[in-house]
Amino acid sequence: MSVSALITDFYELSMMQGYFLSNHNPQVVFDMFYRNNPFNGGYAIFAGINDLVDKLENLSFSDDDIAYLQSLGQFDQSFIEFLRSYRFSGTIYAMDEGTVVFPGEPLIRVHTSLIDAQLIEGLLLNTINFQTLIATKASRMVLASEGGNIMEFGLRRAQGEDGALSASRASFIGGTVSTSNTLAGKVFGIPVSGTMAHSWVMSFDSELEAFREFARLYPDNAILLIDTYDTLGSGIENAIVVGQEMKRQGKRIGVRIDSGDLSYLPRVIRKRLDEAGLSDAIICVSNDLTEEIIQTLVHDQVPIDSWGIGTHLVTGGTQSSLNGVYKLCAKCNANGIFIPTMKISNSFEKTTNPDVKQVWRFFDADGGALADLITLDNERLSNDQNYTFYHPFAEADFFVMNAGAFSRCVPLLSCKMQDGKRVGVAPSLKEIQQYAAESLRGFHKTYKRQINPHIYKVSLSHDLKKLKMSLLIATRRRK
Repeated sequence: MSVSALITDFYELSMMQGYFLSNHNPQVVFDMFYRNNPFNGGYAIFAGINDLVDKLENLSFSDDDIAYLQSLGQFDQSFIEFLRSYRFSGTIYAMDEGTVVFPGEPLIRVHTSLIDAQLIEGLLLNTINFQTLIATKASRMVLASEGGNIMEFGLRRAQGEDGALSASRASFIGGTVSTSNTLAGKVFGIPVSGTMAHSWVMSFDSELEAFREFARLYPDNAILLIDTYDTLGSGIENAIVVGQEMKRQGKRIGVRIDSGDLSYLPRVIRKRLDEAGLSDAIICVSNDLTEEIIQTLVHDQVPIDSWGIGTHLVTGGTQSSLNGVYKLCAKCNANGIFIPTMKISNSFEKTTNPDVKQVWRFFDADGGALADLITLDNERLSNDQNYTFYHPFAEADFFVMNAGAFSRCVPLLSCKMQDGKRVGVAPSLKEIQQYAAESLRGFHKTYKRQINPHIYKVSLSHDLKKLKMSLLIATRRRK
């Protein structure tokens, strides 16, 4: 399926034309990374890379796209003809989708021509920033529920059709068990779920009739919405009547609460259900849930079996975007040699790390993650050496990881796309979800706290730190 290459910022096209007409199109390397963990949390779940690779394989300018660009009167015909046959031809290294990641780490490395690299910036950041944000939000909610069933109900609150689809995909990576979005179920193979709205109940002459008819039609999925009129009055009582009828048929029901006090109501409802012999009936809650609310209800041992979450999951809730950026880190000179580049800022934390890099994760004997080390790509690490970890911002802050303190270290960036084509077979969404859960289990619970999480150490190697400082000093001397 063709993807329009117009999904780019206009200034990228202006720069691309400048490079083209000036015959200035060297090979370059760009990094994508983010600066701060979302939601004041301790980590993020990397998501969107397989979606991005699919898009890049199919990126092109259609005849309509070309006609539109010509109508603007700002592009030379020779450049227009270049775009007419354009296909992305770059090589991409990235972390595996579902990896637990941290600020400052290159999540993606793009090796390609300058024109290629500029064109895909907007698409790359749009895809990765949003899906990583939502996957992280879902992960936080799953952790808050202590492994409970989180159902994504966000279609009607998401930012447009594509936002809804991407949010469903990313939420599933983060650990949700199903989606209400039927199209997402078809496209991504996510289990779909959903029962009734208040309008179903209101359309019948009585609440009891509405419940009975729904249970008759869907005996294996009879989740009854009990707060249309009176949750603790007619709602639960009519649900119990239908529940007892279904029990005699060897079936069970569930009830959903979409309003009211979600600490008080489930307790009363659980007691009523149990007293009526419906101890296997499940209780599902919805209504603007956040991870903080979920954690509080779980901590208070409120009897809730599943959670339907929409707004605060698919929109990011309190944080609308991930602050991922895309920066040039190396460029090829006239002699074919790659030269490290670095953006220098008055704020040292915004000064980028130069050159082509790799990220290594160190693990203890039990498989627990200890720390990450950003190195130059040509550095080769082993399990029997000591390594110095330099703080990415503080010039004099470092620590030594002795060989006996870790059992193994592994590189996180691997080739996902070679010369514009996917490398290997894309993992299924279920496999990505399982990998994300496995990746997260490797981190101590202090890094996963909802409030004031412990800061995971991401450091620079000796060689990378030395290169960075030498470039800073050289720049200052030139001034």
